[in-house]
Amino acid sequence: MGRSVCGCWQRIFSTSVLYGSLALFVSILHNVFLLYYVDTFVSVYKIDKVSFWVGETVFLIWNSLNDPLFGWLSDRSILSSPQAGSQVVSTEVVLKRLQVLSRNGPLFALSFLAFWVAWARPGLQFLVCLCLYDGFLTMVDLNHSALLADLAVSASDRTRLNFHCSVFSALGSFSVFLSYSFWDKEDFFSFRLFCVVLAAFSMLGFILVSRLLQRRFENEARLRQEEALLLKELSVGHAPFTQQEKPVTIREYLRQLSKHRNFMWFVSMNLVQVFHCHFNNNFFPLFLEHLLSDSISASTGSILLGISYITPHLNNLYFLTLCQRYGVYEVIRWLFMLKLGLSVAMLLAGADHIYLLCIFIASNRVFTKGTCKLLKLVISDLVDEDFVLNRRQQAASALLFGMVALVTKPGQTLAPLIGTWLLCVYTGYDIFERAPVKDSLVAVPAVAPGPGTPPLRLGCFYMLVFVPITCALLQLASWSRFTLHGRKLQGIKTQRQGAQHGHLIDVKAI
Repeated sequence: MGRSVCGCWQRIFSTSVLYGSLALFVSILHNVFLLYYVDTFVSVYKIDKVSFWVGETVFLIWNSLNDPLFGWLSDRSILSSPQAGSQVVSTEVVLKRLQVLSRNGPLFALSFLAFWVAWARPGLQFLVCLCLYDGFLTMVDLNHSALLADLAVSASDRTRLNFHCSVFSALGSFSVFLSYSFWDKEDFFSFRLFCVVLAAFSMLGFILVSRLLQRRFENEARLRQEEALLLKELSVGHAPFTQQEKPVTIREYLRQLSKHRNFMWFVSMNLVQVFHCHFNNNFFPLFLEHLLSDSISASTGSILLGISYITPHLNNLYFLTLCQRYGVYEVIRWLFMLKLGLSVAMLLAGADHIYLLCIFIASNRVFTKGTCKLLKLVISDLVDEDFVLNRRQQAASALLFGMVALVTKPGQTLAPLIGTWLLCVYTGYDIFERAPVKDSLVAVPAVAPGPGTPPLRLGCFYMLVFVPITCALLQLASWSRFTLHGRKLQGIKTQRQGAQHGHLIDVKAI
Protein backbone atom coordinates (compact mmCIF):
# COMPACT_ATOMS: atom_id res chain seq x y z
CA MET A 1 0.00 0.00 0.00
CA GLY A 2 2.81 2.40 0.97
CA ARG A 3 4.65 1.74 -2.27
CA SER A 4 1.52 2.31 -4.36
CA VAL A 5 0.92 5.66 -2.60
CA CYS A 6 4.54 6.70 -3.26
CA GLY A 7 4.19 5.62 -6.87
CA CYS A 8 1.03 7.71 -7.21
CA TRP A 9 2.79 10.81 -5.82
CA GLN A 10 5.76 10.18 -8.10
CA ARG A 11 3.51 10.16 -11.15
CA ILE A 12 1.80 13.39 -10.10
CA PHE A 13 4.93 15.46 -9.41
CA SER A 14 7.86 15.91 -11.77
CA THR A 15 11.48 15.77 -10.60
CA SER A 16 11.82 19.56 -10.94
CA VAL A 17 8.77 20.14 -8.71
CA LEU A 18 10.05 17.76 -6.04
CA TYR A 19 13.52 19.31 -6.23
CA GLY A 20 12.06 22.82 -5.91
CA SER A 21 9.87 21.85 -2.96
CA LEU A 22 12.99 21.17 -0.87
CA ALA A 23 13.62 24.94 -0.97
CA LEU A 24 10.26 25.45 0.79
CA PHE A 25 11.32 23.39 3.81
CA VAL A 26 14.49 25.45 4.18
CA SER A 27 13.03 28.92 3.57
CA ILE A 28 10.11 28.68 6.05
CA LEU A 29 12.66 28.22 8.84
CA HIS A 30 15.61 30.26 7.59
CA ASN A 31 13.60 33.45 7.00
CA VAL A 32 12.31 33.37 10.58
CA PHE A 33 15.83 32.65 11.85
CA LEU A 34 17.34 35.62 9.99
CA LEU A 35 14.65 37.98 11.20
CA TYR A 36 14.52 37.07 14.90
CA TYR A 37 17.67 35.34 16.18
CA VAL A 38 19.65 38.52 16.96
CA ASP A 39 16.66 40.28 18.53
CA THR A 40 15.89 37.15 20.59
CA PHE A 41 19.36 36.97 22.13
CA VAL A 42 19.81 40.74 22.58
CA SER A 43 16.30 41.70 23.78
CA VAL A 44 14.89 38.48 25.30
CA TYR A 45 17.91 36.54 26.60
CA LYS A 46 19.93 39.75 27.31
CA ILE A 47 23.25 38.52 25.93
CA ASP A 48 26.21 40.77 26.79
CA LYS A 49 28.32 42.48 24.11
CA VAL A 50 31.49 40.41 24.69
CA SER A 51 29.63 37.10 24.39
CA PHE A 52 27.89 38.35 21.24
CA TRP A 53 31.17 39.29 19.53
CA VAL A 54 32.88 36.06 20.64
CA GLY A 55 29.96 34.05 19.26
CA GLU A 56 30.00 35.93 15.96
CA THR A 57 33.79 35.51 15.63
CA VAL A 58 33.66 31.73 16.23
CA PHE A 59 30.68 31.57 13.87
CA LEU A 60 32.70 33.42 11.22
CA ILE A 61 35.42 30.76 11.35
CA TRP A 62 33.02 27.80 11.46
CA ASN A 63 30.75 29.28 8.80
CA SER A 64 33.68 29.62 6.40
CA LEU A 65 35.30 26.24 7.02
CA ASN A 66 32.33 23.90 7.14
CA ASP A 67 31.33 24.37 3.48
CA PRO A 68 34.60 23.14 1.91
CA LEU A 69 34.93 20.51 4.67
CA PHE A 70 31.50 19.01 4.00
CA GLY A 71 32.00 19.45 0.25
CA TRP A 72 35.26 17.48 0.38
CA LEU A 73 33.67 14.75 2.52
CA SER A 74 30.83 14.55 0.01
CA ASP A 75 32.91 14.50 -3.20
CA ARG A 76 36.23 12.95 -2.14
CA SER A 77 35.20 9.55 -3.53
CA ILE A 78 34.68 11.21 -6.92
CA LEU A 79 38.14 12.81 -6.90
CA SER A 80 40.05 10.01 -5.13
CA SER A 81 39.19 7.06 -7.32
CA PRO A 82 38.96 6.64 -11.10
CA GLN A 83 35.43 6.03 -12.29
CA ALA A 84 34.02 4.29 -15.31
CA GLY A 85 30.77 4.99 -17.00
CA SER A 86 29.77 8.45 -15.91
CA GLN A 87 26.06 7.93 -16.55
CA VAL A 88 25.85 5.26 -13.83
CA VAL A 89 28.07 7.31 -11.54
CA SER A 90 25.87 10.41 -12.00
CA THR A 91 22.81 8.51 -10.78
CA GLU A 92 24.74 7.14 -7.80
CA VAL A 93 25.93 10.64 -6.93
CA VAL A 94 22.35 11.95 -7.01
CA LEU A 95 21.20 9.11 -4.73
CA LYS A 96 24.04 9.85 -2.33
CA ARG A 97 23.04 13.51 -2.12
CA LEU A 98 19.39 12.59 -1.53
CA GLN A 99 20.41 10.29 1.35
CA VAL A 100 22.31 13.19 2.92
CA LEU A 101 19.22 15.42 2.56
CA SER A 102 16.90 12.80 4.10
CA ARG A 103 19.17 12.55 7.17
CA ASN A 104 20.23 16.15 7.68
CA GLY A 105 16.96 17.88 6.72
CA PRO A 106 15.11 16.75 9.88
CA LEU A 107 18.20 17.51 12.01
CA PHE A 108 18.28 21.02 10.52
CA ALA A 109 14.66 21.51 11.64
CA LEU A 110 15.52 20.35 15.17
CA SER A 111 18.53 22.69 15.38
CA PHE A 112 16.20 25.57 14.45
CA LEU A 113 14.12 24.89 17.58
CA ALA A 114 17.16 25.21 19.87
CA PHE A 115 17.15 29.03 19.45
CA TRP A 116 13.76 29.69 20.99
CA VAL A 117 14.09 27.98 24.38
CA ALA A 118 16.57 29.25 26.99
CA TRP A 119 18.49 26.11 28.03
CA ALA A 120 21.94 27.56 28.92
CA ARG A 121 23.71 30.84 29.60
CA PRO A 122 22.99 33.25 26.71
CA GLY A 123 26.61 33.41 25.51
CA LEU A 124 27.03 29.61 25.44
CA GLN A 125 23.61 29.01 23.88
CA PHE A 126 24.27 31.64 21.21
CA LEU A 127 27.54 29.98 20.20
CA VAL A 128 26.26 26.37 20.24
CA CYS A 129 22.98 27.17 18.46
CA LEU A 130 24.68 29.16 15.68
CA CYS A 131 27.26 26.44 15.00
CA LEU A 132 24.75 23.57 15.10
CA TYR A 133 22.21 25.37 12.94
CA ASP A 134 24.77 26.49 10.37
CA GLY A 135 26.32 23.00 10.23
CA PHE A 136 23.05 21.29 9.31
CA LEU A 137 21.99 24.18 7.06
CA THR A 138 25.29 23.84 5.20
CA MET A 139 24.81 20.09 4.66
CA VAL A 140 21.31 20.67 3.32
CA ASP A 141 22.08 23.72 1.18
CA LEU A 142 25.34 22.27 -0.20
CA ASN A 143 23.76 19.02 -1.39
CA HIS A 144 20.61 20.73 -2.65
CA SER A 145 22.68 23.22 -4.65
CA ALA A 146 24.97 20.47 -5.96
CA LEU A 147 21.93 18.61 -7.29
CA LEU A 148 21.32 21.57 -9.61
CA ALA A 149 24.59 20.77 -11.39
CA ASP A 150 24.13 16.98 -11.15
CA LEU A 151 20.54 16.74 -12.40
CA ALA A 152 20.96 18.94 -15.49
CA VAL A 153 23.64 20.36 -17.78
CA SER A 154 21.71 22.49 -20.27
CA ALA A 155 20.86 26.07 -19.33
CA SER A 156 17.14 25.54 -19.99
CA ASP A 157 16.91 22.52 -17.66
CA ARG A 158 18.79 24.29 -14.89
CA THR A 159 16.63 27.36 -15.31
CA ARG A 160 13.51 25.19 -14.94
CA LEU A 161 14.86 23.65 -11.72
CA ASN A 162 15.74 27.12 -10.39
CA PHE A 163 12.29 28.37 -11.40
CA HIS A 164 10.59 25.81 -9.14
CA CYS A 165 13.00 26.67 -6.30
CA SER A 166 11.95 30.32 -6.58
CA VAL A 167 8.25 29.45 -6.51
CA PHE A 168 8.58 27.32 -3.37
CA SER A 169 10.96 29.80 -1.70
CA ALA A 170 8.32 32.50 -2.23
CA LEU A 171 5.74 30.26 -0.55
CA GLY A 172 8.17 29.72 2.33
CA SER A 173 8.52 33.47 2.80
CA PHE A 174 4.92 33.66 4.01
CA SER A 175 6.22 32.39 7.36
CA VAL A 176 7.56 35.95 7.84
CA PHE A 177 4.03 37.39 7.54
CA LEU A 178 2.62 34.80 9.94
CA SER A 179 5.41 35.33 12.46
CA TYR A 180 4.22 38.88 13.25
CA SER A 181 1.03 37.47 14.73
CA PHE A 182 3.03 35.48 17.28
CA TRP A 183 6.12 37.59 17.96
CA ASP A 184 6.03 39.11 21.45
CA LYS A 185 9.20 39.74 23.48
CA GLU A 186 7.24 39.75 26.73
CA ASP A 187 5.26 36.52 26.15
CA PHE A 188 7.42 34.09 24.15
CA PHE A 189 5.20 30.98 24.45
CA SER A 190 3.04 31.53 21.36
CA PHE A 191 6.09 32.27 19.20
CA ARG A 192 7.78 29.09 20.44
CA LEU A 193 4.69 27.09 19.54
CA PHE A 194 4.66 28.68 16.08
CA CYS A 195 8.29 27.65 15.56
CA VAL A 196 7.52 24.07 16.64
CA VAL A 197 4.77 23.85 13.98
CA LEU A 198 7.13 25.23 11.30
CA ALA A 199 9.88 22.78 12.28
CA ALA A 200 7.49 19.79 12.27
CA PHE A 201 6.23 20.71 8.77
CA SER A 202 9.80 21.10 7.50
CA MET A 203 10.91 17.81 9.03
CA LEU A 204 8.05 15.81 7.50
CA GLY A 205 8.57 17.53 4.15
CA PHE A 206 12.26 16.60 3.99
CA ILE A 207 11.53 12.97 4.84
CA LEU A 208 8.70 12.58 2.31
CA VAL A 209 10.21 14.43 -0.67
CA SER A 210 13.72 12.98 -0.34
CA ARG A 211 12.21 9.49 -0.15
CA LEU A 212 10.12 10.08 -3.28
CA LEU A 213 13.17 11.32 -5.19
CA GLN A 214 15.29 8.41 -3.93
CA ARG A 215 12.78 5.87 -5.24
CA ARG A 216 12.65 7.61 -8.59
CA PHE A 217 16.43 7.50 -9.05
CA GLU A 218 16.78 3.99 -7.60
CA ASN A 219 14.59 2.74 -10.44
CA GLU A 220 16.75 4.62 -12.95
CA ALA A 221 19.96 3.29 -11.37
CA ARG A 222 18.63 -0.27 -11.57
CA LEU A 223 17.94 0.09 -15.28
CA ARG A 224 21.37 1.58 -15.94
CA GLN A 225 23.11 -1.18 -13.97
CA GLU A 226 21.33 -3.80 -16.04
CA GLU A 227 22.42 -1.96 -19.20
CA ALA A 228 26.01 -1.77 -17.92
CA LEU A 229 26.06 -5.51 -17.17
CA LEU A 230 24.79 -6.25 -20.66
CA LEU A 231 27.50 -4.06 -22.22
CA LYS A 232 30.12 -5.75 -20.04
CA GLU A 233 29.05 -9.19 -21.27
CA LEU A 234 29.28 -7.97 -24.87
CA SER A 235 32.65 -6.28 -24.14
CA VAL A 236 31.34 -3.05 -25.65
CA GLY A 237 31.95 0.39 -24.19
CA HIS A 238 35.00 -0.54 -22.11
CA ALA A 239 37.70 0.90 -24.27
CA PRO A 240 37.18 4.62 -23.69
CA PHE A 241 37.26 4.20 -19.89
CA THR A 242 40.00 1.63 -19.27
CA GLN A 243 42.74 4.11 -18.49
CA GLN A 244 43.35 4.67 -14.76
CA GLU A 245 43.70 8.21 -13.51
CA LYS A 246 45.80 9.42 -10.61
CA PRO A 247 43.63 10.23 -7.54
CA VAL A 248 43.24 13.96 -6.85
CA THR A 249 44.33 15.09 -3.38
CA ILE A 250 42.95 18.18 -1.67
CA ARG A 251 46.26 19.98 -2.30
CA GLU A 252 46.10 19.14 -6.01
CA TYR A 253 42.45 20.24 -6.14
CA LEU A 254 43.29 23.60 -4.55
CA ARG A 255 46.14 24.07 -7.03
CA GLN A 256 43.73 23.41 -9.91
CA LEU A 257 41.21 25.83 -8.45
CA SER A 258 43.79 28.59 -8.03
CA LYS A 259 44.41 28.45 -11.78
CA HIS A 260 40.68 28.66 -12.54
CA ARG A 261 40.49 32.37 -13.40
CA ASN A 262 36.71 32.59 -13.78
CA PHE A 263 36.31 31.00 -10.36
CA MET A 264 38.59 33.62 -8.79
CA TRP A 265 36.76 36.56 -10.38
CA PHE A 266 33.39 35.07 -9.47
CA VAL A 267 34.17 34.59 -5.77
CA SER A 268 35.58 38.13 -5.50
CA MET A 269 32.26 39.45 -6.86
CA ASN A 270 30.18 37.04 -4.76
CA LEU A 271 31.95 37.98 -1.52
CA VAL A 272 30.64 41.53 -1.96
CA GLN A 273 27.19 40.18 -2.89
CA VAL A 274 26.94 38.01 0.24
CA PHE A 275 28.03 40.98 2.36
CA HIS A 276 25.38 43.23 0.80
CA CYS A 277 22.58 40.64 1.10
CA HIS A 278 23.23 40.11 4.81
CA PHE A 279 23.76 43.81 5.41
CA ASN A 280 20.22 44.35 4.10
CA ASN A 281 18.88 41.47 6.23
CA ASN A 282 20.53 42.75 9.41
CA PHE A 283 19.74 46.45 9.06
CA PHE A 284 16.39 46.45 7.25
CA PRO A 285 14.42 46.76 10.55
CA LEU A 286 16.82 49.50 11.74
CA PHE A 287 16.29 51.51 8.55
CA LEU A 288 12.51 51.15 8.93
CA GLU A 289 12.66 52.30 12.54
CA HIS A 290 14.89 55.36 12.13
CA LEU A 291 14.09 56.49 8.60
CA LEU A 292 10.37 55.72 8.29
CA SER A 293 8.83 55.04 11.72
CA ASP A 294 7.69 58.66 12.18
CA SER A 295 5.92 58.65 8.81
CA ILE A 296 4.42 55.17 8.41
CA SER A 297 2.42 52.94 10.75
CA ALA A 298 3.80 49.77 12.35
CA SER A 299 1.48 47.60 10.22
CA THR A 300 2.73 49.31 7.04
CA GLY A 301 6.31 48.65 8.15
CA SER A 302 5.57 44.98 8.79
CA ILE A 303 3.90 44.64 5.38
CA LEU A 304 6.90 46.32 3.74
CA LEU A 305 9.22 43.90 5.52
CA GLY A 306 7.13 40.87 4.52
CA ILE A 307 6.93 41.99 0.90
CA SER A 308 10.71 42.43 0.81
CA TYR A 309 11.07 38.73 1.70
CA ILE A 310 8.55 37.41 -0.84
CA THR A 311 9.09 39.70 -3.84
CA PRO A 312 12.70 38.59 -4.57
CA HIS A 313 11.49 35.05 -5.19
CA LEU A 314 8.62 36.18 -7.41
CA ASN A 315 10.84 38.69 -9.18
CA ASN A 316 13.34 35.91 -9.79
CA LEU A 317 10.78 34.15 -11.98
CA TYR A 318 10.96 37.12 -14.35
CA PHE A 319 14.75 37.27 -14.10
CA LEU A 320 14.92 33.59 -15.12
CA THR A 321 12.93 34.29 -18.29
CA LEU A 322 15.41 37.09 -19.05
CA CYS A 323 18.26 34.65 -18.43
CA GLN A 324 16.87 32.28 -21.03
CA ARG A 325 16.69 35.15 -23.50
CA TYR A 326 19.88 37.13 -22.84
CA GLY A 327 22.02 34.87 -20.62
CA VAL A 328 22.73 34.91 -16.89
CA TYR A 329 25.86 37.06 -17.28
CA GLU A 330 24.02 39.96 -18.92
CA VAL A 331 21.10 39.90 -16.48
CA ILE A 332 23.44 40.02 -13.46
CA ARG A 333 25.40 42.90 -15.02
CA TRP A 334 22.16 44.84 -15.57
CA LEU A 335 21.18 44.27 -11.92
CA PHE A 336 24.51 45.70 -10.72
CA MET A 337 24.04 48.76 -12.92
CA LEU A 338 20.45 49.15 -11.68
CA LYS A 339 21.63 48.98 -8.05
CA LEU A 340 24.22 51.67 -8.71
CA GLY A 341 21.75 53.92 -10.55
CA LEU A 342 19.00 53.67 -7.91
CA SER A 343 21.46 54.36 -5.07
CA VAL A 344 22.91 57.45 -6.74
CA ALA A 345 19.38 58.74 -7.48
CA MET A 346 18.37 58.24 -3.82
CA LEU A 347 21.53 60.03 -2.63
CA LEU A 348 20.72 63.04 -4.82
CA ALA A 349 17.05 63.05 -3.72
CA GLY A 350 17.93 63.18 -0.01
CA ALA A 351 16.47 61.67 3.16
CA ASP A 352 13.21 63.64 3.30
CA HIS A 353 11.32 61.94 0.44
CA ILE A 354 9.43 59.30 2.43
CA TYR A 355 7.78 57.50 -0.47
CA LEU A 356 11.05 57.36 -2.40
CA LEU A 357 12.72 55.96 0.73
CA CYS A 358 10.06 53.24 1.04
CA ILE A 359 10.51 52.24 -2.61
CA PHE A 360 14.30 52.35 -2.41
CA ILE A 361 14.59 50.36 0.84
CA ALA A 362 12.32 47.63 -0.54
CA SER A 363 13.77 47.58 -4.07
CA ASN A 364 17.35 47.57 -2.77
CA ARG A 365 16.67 44.34 -0.92
CA VAL A 366 14.57 42.85 -3.72
CA PHE A 367 17.18 43.33 -6.46
CA THR A 368 20.10 42.35 -4.23
CA LYS A 369 18.37 39.16 -3.11
CA GLY A 370 17.27 38.48 -6.69
CA THR A 371 20.90 38.58 -7.82
CA CYS A 372 21.83 36.05 -5.11
CA LYS A 373 19.18 33.67 -6.45
CA LEU A 374 20.76 33.71 -9.93
CA LEU A 375 24.29 32.98 -8.75
CA LYS A 376 23.65 29.25 -8.30
CA LEU A 377 23.28 29.04 -12.07
CA VAL A 378 26.71 30.65 -12.48
CA ILE A 379 28.29 28.24 -9.96
CA SER A 380 26.74 25.33 -11.88
CA ASP A 381 28.41 26.68 -15.03
CA LEU A 382 31.71 26.84 -13.12
CA VAL A 383 31.20 23.17 -12.19
CA ASP A 384 30.94 22.42 -15.93
CA GLU A 385 34.11 24.40 -16.68
CA ASP A 386 36.00 22.68 -13.85
CA PHE A 387 34.85 19.30 -15.20
CA VAL A 388 36.14 20.11 -18.70
CA LEU A 389 39.37 21.95 -17.78
CA ASN A 390 40.56 19.23 -15.39
CA ARG A 391 39.14 16.30 -17.40
CA ARG A 392 37.24 14.82 -14.48
CA GLN A 393 35.27 11.58 -14.75
CA GLN A 394 32.46 13.12 -12.68
CA ALA A 395 31.74 16.75 -11.75
CA ALA A 396 32.69 17.57 -8.13
CA SER A 397 29.72 19.89 -7.71
CA ALA A 398 29.32 19.86 -3.90
CA LEU A 399 33.02 20.56 -3.40
CA LEU A 400 32.99 23.52 -5.79
CA PHE A 401 29.91 24.98 -4.11
CA GLY A 402 31.76 24.51 -0.81
CA MET A 403 34.89 26.27 -2.06
CA VAL A 404 32.78 29.22 -3.25
CA ALA A 405 31.27 29.43 0.23
CA LEU A 406 34.73 29.26 1.87
CA VAL A 407 35.71 32.52 0.19
CA THR A 408 32.35 34.30 0.24
CA LYS A 409 30.66 33.35 3.52
CA PRO A 410 32.85 35.66 5.65
CA GLY A 411 30.71 38.42 4.14
CA GLN A 412 27.79 37.03 6.17
CA THR A 413 29.59 37.77 9.45
CA LEU A 414 31.34 40.92 8.26
CA ALA A 415 27.97 42.54 7.42
CA PRO A 416 26.75 43.04 11.04
CA LEU A 417 30.26 43.79 12.30
CA ILE A 418 31.01 46.49 9.71
CA GLY A 419 27.44 47.79 9.82
CA THR A 420 27.38 48.30 13.60
CA TRP A 421 30.89 49.84 13.44
CA LEU A 422 29.81 52.30 10.73
CA LEU A 423 26.70 53.17 12.71
CA CYS A 424 28.77 53.86 15.83
CA VAL A 425 31.30 55.97 13.88
CA TYR A 426 28.61 58.09 12.22
CA THR A 427 26.23 58.50 15.17
CA GLY A 428 27.64 57.00 18.37
CA TYR A 429 24.60 54.69 18.44
CA ASP A 430 25.27 51.31 20.16
CA ILE A 431 22.66 48.59 19.56
CA PHE A 432 23.58 46.96 22.89
CA GLU A 433 23.12 50.14 24.92
CA ARG A 434 19.95 51.05 23.00
CA ALA A 435 20.73 54.77 23.02
CA PRO A 436 23.05 57.14 21.18
CA VAL A 437 26.17 57.82 23.21
CA LYS A 438 26.88 61.18 21.68
CA ASP A 439 26.53 63.23 18.55
CA SER A 440 29.55 61.94 16.63
CA LEU A 441 28.39 62.43 13.07
CA VAL A 442 31.51 62.74 10.96
CA ALA A 443 31.97 64.91 7.92
CA VAL A 444 30.15 63.44 4.91
CA PRO A 445 29.27 64.77 1.47
CA ALA A 446 26.55 67.36 1.55
CA VAL A 447 23.05 66.04 1.03
CA ALA A 448 20.29 68.51 1.60
CA PRO A 449 18.85 67.33 4.94
CA GLY A 450 15.70 68.85 6.31
CA PRO A 451 15.84 71.24 9.25
CA GLY A 452 16.60 69.49 12.50
CA THR A 453 17.47 66.13 10.93
CA PRO A 454 18.64 63.85 13.80
CA PRO A 455 22.25 62.57 13.46
CA LEU A 456 21.11 58.94 13.84
CA ARG A 457 18.60 59.30 11.02
CA LEU A 458 21.15 60.94 8.74
CA GLY A 459 23.76 58.30 9.59
CA CYS A 460 21.29 55.53 8.69
CA PHE A 461 20.55 57.29 5.40
CA TYR A 462 24.23 57.48 4.44
CA MET A 463 24.67 53.80 5.27
CA LEU A 464 21.60 52.98 3.20
CA VAL A 465 22.92 54.64 0.02
CA PHE A 466 26.73 54.45 0.24
CA VAL A 467 26.93 50.71 0.96
CA PRO A 468 25.12 49.68 -2.27
CA ILE A 469 27.06 52.28 -4.31
CA THR A 470 30.39 50.87 -3.07
CA CYS A 471 29.24 47.27 -3.56
CA ALA A 472 27.98 47.92 -7.10
CA LEU A 473 31.24 49.56 -8.21
CA LEU A 474 33.35 46.69 -6.83
CA GLN A 475 31.07 44.08 -8.41
CA LEU A 476 31.01 45.69 -11.85
CA ALA A 477 34.82 45.78 -11.82
CA SER A 478 35.06 42.05 -10.98
CA TRP A 479 32.19 40.93 -13.23
CA SER A 480 33.72 42.61 -16.28
CA ARG A 481 36.67 40.15 -16.02
CA PHE A 482 34.42 37.05 -15.92
CA THR A 483 34.54 35.31 -19.33
CA LEU A 484 32.33 32.21 -18.89
CA HIS A 485 29.41 33.37 -21.01
CA GLY A 486 28.26 33.42 -24.62
CA ARG A 487 30.05 31.10 -27.04
CA LYS A 488 32.64 30.01 -24.49
CA LEU A 489 29.91 28.78 -22.13
CA GLN A 490 28.16 26.93 -24.97
CA GLY A 491 31.44 25.23 -25.87
CA ILE A 492 31.98 24.11 -22.26
CA LYS A 493 28.45 22.67 -22.00
CA THR A 494 28.83 20.84 -25.32
CA GLN A 495 32.10 19.27 -24.14
CA ARG A 496 30.60 18.15 -20.82
CA GLN A 497 27.53 16.64 -22.47
CA GLY A 498 29.78 14.90 -25.00
CA ALA A 499 31.96 13.47 -22.22
CA GLN A 500 28.94 12.18 -20.32
CA HIS A 501 27.31 10.54 -23.32
CA GLY A 502 30.47 9.53 -25.17
CA HIS A 503 30.27 5.83 -24.37
CA LEU A 504 26.66 5.62 -25.55
CA ILE A 505 27.64 7.17 -28.88
CA ASP A 506 30.34 4.50 -29.29
CA VAL A 507 27.81 1.74 -28.62
CA LYS A 508 25.47 3.07 -31.30
CA ALA A 509 28.32 3.35 -33.79
CA ILE A 510 29.34 -0.26 -33.14
